[in-house]
Amino acid sequence: MGIRVAVWGTGNVGQAALRTVVSNPELELAAVIVASPDKVGRDAGELAGGTALGVTATSDAEAVLAEADLDAVAYCASGDFRPEEALDDIERCLRAGANVVSTSVYPLYDPRSAPEDIADRFTAAARDGGSSLFVSGIDPGFINHLIPLVMSGFCEEINEIRCYEIFNYATYHAPDAVRDLVGFGTSLENAPPMVLPGVPSMVWGGTLRLVARALGVELDEIVETEERLPLAETVTVPVGTFEKGTQGALRFEVLGIVNGKPGIVVEHITRIHDDAAPDWPRSPDGHGAHGVRITGKPCIDLSIESDYPGGDRVAGGNATAAAHVVNAIPAVCRAEPGLLDVLDLPLVIGRGLLRPV
Repeated sequence: MGIRVAVWGTGNVGQAALRTVVSNPELELAAVIVASPDKVGRDAGELAGGTALGVTATSDAEAVLAEADLDAVAYCASGDFRPEEALDDIERCLRAGANVVSTSVYPLYDPRSAPEDIADRFTAAARDGGSSLFVSGIDPGFINHLIPLVMSGFCEEINEIRCYEIFNYATYHAPDAVRDLVGFGTSLENAPPMVLPGVPSMVWGGTLRLVARALGVELDEIVETEERLPLAETVTVPVGTFEKGTQGALRFEVLGIVNGKPGIVVEHITRIHDDAAPDWPRSPDGHGAHGVRITGKPCIDLSIESDYPGGDRVAGGNATAAAHVVNAIPAVCRAEPGLLDVLDLPLVIGRGLLRPV
C-alpha cells in the first residue's frame, strides 16, 4: 500500500494535484474533499477531467481526517479570499495526525519568518499531531527559492537574483481572482488587493528571506513598486470582457535590499490581452513564462515554459505548482514533525514518473 493521500479542493491546482497523486507510484488516493454541493458524490477522476478512479468526492472533512490509515493531505483549496478558513483547515489536518502539503497559505512559505502567532500556532498543531507541514508552489514557490538557489551554485559572483513571471491571464480560469484580486477590468484609481501596500511583501517576502538566509546574507528591507496601464480598447478573452480604460496590465516588483541595493527581486508582468503594455518585456517566445535571471559572473538566464497537453501555459503552471508539493509528500511524511521549508527537504524528484512512449 502506498502513502494514502486526501486531496482537499478541486479547482485549478486541486485538479492537477489529483492527477499527480494518481500518477505517483508512491502515493494512493484515499479521498477527495470538496466544498461545492454539486461536486459531492462525483468521481474524483471526473472532477480531474479524466477517467473514473473509484473515489467519490465528499464534503465531510472530519470523516476523512478520522480515518486511521490517512497519511497526508494535499490542501489545494484557495486561500486568496478565505485565508483564515484555510489556516483553520490546515490546523485541523495537522492536529488529526495528517501530514500536509499546500500552495494556499502565503505566511507559511518560509516558517522561520512567519508571524510569530502563526508560527507558534502551527508548530503546536504539528507537535500535537505528530505531523509535518510543507507549503510551496510556483510563484510564490520554487521559481523564487529552489530554482535560484540551485542556479546560485553555478556562479563565481552574484550581483542580483531576479525571479520573474511574465503572463497573459486571459485563460486563467478564476474570474474572481483575475478581476477582484489582480484588478484586471477595474479602475486605475485604486490599487487592487494584490498590490496594496504590504501585500506583496506578505506574499513573496518569505521566499526572499529564505533565499537570503540560504546564501548567508541579511536583507536591509523589502521594498515594493507597482505600475498599472489601461486597455486601449475593450477586449473579450476567454475569462471575460474587459472595458477600454480599465486596468489591462500590471507590473510590480518585490525587492530584497542587500547592502543598500536590490539583491533578490521578484518581478511580475501580467496582461489581460497581448496588446496591453506593448513596451513592457515579454517572455522569450511571447506565450508566457516563469524564469530566473542571475546577474553576476557569469550571467545566467533560465526561462521555464510549461505547456500542458490539451491546455496552455496557465494549465502548465498550475500543474507544476501542484506537482512540486505533491511529489514532496513522501519526504514530508518521513520528516520529523514540524514546519518545513524547501531547505529542510531532500531534492524532490519525479521518482517513478519516467514513462517513455
